[in-house]
Formats: sequence, structure tokens, C-alpha cells
Amino acid sequence: MHLLITGATGFVGKALISALATNPQYVLRACVRRDNIIFPDNVDLIKVPDLAAETDWHAALEGIDTIVHAAARVHVMDDKSADPLAEFRRVNVDGTLNLARQAADAGVRRFVFISSIKVNGEETLPGRPYTADDVPRPRDPYGISKHEAEQGLLALAKETSMEVVVIRPVLVYGPGVKANFQSMMRWLDKGVPLPLGAITTNRRSMVALDNLVDLIVTCLRHPAARNQVFLVSDGEDLSTATLLRRAAKALQKPARLVPVPPLLLNSIAKLLGKTSVAQRLCGSLQVDIVKTSSLLGWHPPVDIDTTLEKTATQLRQQQK
Repeated sequence: MHLLITGATGFVGKALISALATNPQYVLRACVRRDNIIFPDNVDLIKVPDLAAETDWHAALEGIDTIVHAAARVHVMDDKSADPLAEFRRVNVDGTLNLARQAADAGVRRFVFISSIKVNGEETLPGRPYTADDVPRPRDPYGISKHEAEQGLLALAKETSMEVVVIRPVLVYGPGVKANFQSMMRWLDKGVPLPLGAITTNRRSMVALDNLVDLIVTCLRHPAARNQVFLVSDGEDLSTATLLRRAAKALQKPARLVPVPPLLLNSIAKLLGKTSVAQRLCGSLQVDIVKTSSLLGWHPPVDIDTTLEKTATQLRQQQK
């Protein structure tokens, strides 16, 4: 398989290349924005400066039969753009569909699109997890742009011979994770008291990086993945308090959790203009991966505690 990976320097792209680089079944080409990136010697690097409607992909697509498209304008907290939706559409919709059309014209067999659970929405009711076949209800510009890209790709699949596979991950974590998850691990490692001990009834789905990569690899070849949408998680949903305690255990530190009532936390967050942060901490977001398991015969190969331990080890190594 001659595989093109966009977003090759990102969290998911780097892990996918690492997983496949030693497998002789794959000839890898990585799209990068800078040409000073170091990858294994057998990975062909090609510089593509931008993901936009006018980008020329002909050189990158030469000889390619499969694409994993992980490049995107990612979700931005406190986005300062004058028109955030327009910026997300420029990259995530126009840029993606431009690549996909050129790929179809070049004879690419399958296009695997890394989307987002934000296409489904922002939160779930107790006992009502999202499924891959729910009516999408994206709320923010990022989720809207990912949904529009999905629609365009699936329409293109009907018009051409190129197959499309859409994967909507939940929160991805593992060694090398950044942003809020990394901050959480650092706070726990330092013994910072966190006012989240009473958040015990919500449930959040997450997906270990190794599990997401394993599903992507499955979707490269599996015939039943053709023109389908899949949700992915670790198959175990945790409350915020439980996640913090298990992360602290992985760090071999006590979890210093203060039991502040969620109603009070939400009220304080509203006063501070941080309602969305409180929603992610106190609310639920669960996904049902029955379709993924039944159609593909796929099950998460790695459990949460193993991944938290690997993440903790990597964090400690960083701090040395």
C-alpha cells in the first residue's frame, strides 16, 4: 500500500507513521509544512505549505493509492479570528475537498478522514451515548466545518470510484498529549488540590492514541469500512473524579480532590465566562462503538490504565 499521510507532524499523524514505518506492507509518504522534520529514513517527505482550496497536490499524490487525512485547523479555545467559521471552512472544508477531488482524479482508492465527535455535538444525556448514525448537531465552527467536510467527501464517494471512511474520535490522549489533558496530569503530579471531587455521576468517553491508530490501520483495508462513519473510544467511560484518581495512581501520587458541588462550579464558571470549560468537566459525552466493533470486528487493544501509565512515564521523562 502506498500511503499518503497529511498532518504527519501532529499527535495522530506522528503515531501512525511510527506504527507503520517498520511494516514492509506500507510505502509511506508524509506531508509536512516544513522540510526540516525528522522521520524514519524510509518515509518519503513532501512539503505542502498549506491546506487550502488552491493547493496543488499532484506531486504528493503521485503513485498513492490510500490517504489518511489528519491535517486540519484544530479546535481553538478563545478563537480571536474575526470570522472563525470562515477560517475553519477555508482549511477543513475547502482544503479537504480540494485534496479529495485531486485524489479521486489521481486514482486514489480510499480516503480515510479523521473528523471529530464535535460533529455529533457537545454533550450527551445520561444513558444516551452518541452513535455513528445519529443526526449530526455540531455547535461550534470547528464541528460545523468537520461536518461539512464529511458531507462533501461522502458525496464525492458517490460520484467517483474513491472510497471514503470517516472516523470521529473523542478526546485523544496518550504519551505526548498536550493542552488540557497534559495540564491535568501536571497538576496531579504537583499535588495541586482540584475542586472536582464531587463530579462522580457524569461519564466521558476517551480514546487512547494507540487505539485510534489501530482503528485507522484497520480502516485502511477493511472492505466493510467503505463509505462508512465510525465512532471510536476505549470502550470504558469514566466520571471526571474517577479519571483524576486513575491518572494520579498512574503518576504514583495521591489525588487531592476537593468535593465542590457541580452546581457551584457551574455557577462560578458562568460568572467567569468559562461555561464551556465547566461543561467539559461536569457534563457527559459518551459514544457507542457497537457499529465500529460489529462491522469491522474491531475492539480497543489497549486499556485506559495502561495508557495513563505510559503517559505518566513520558511526563516524568520530560521533567528530568
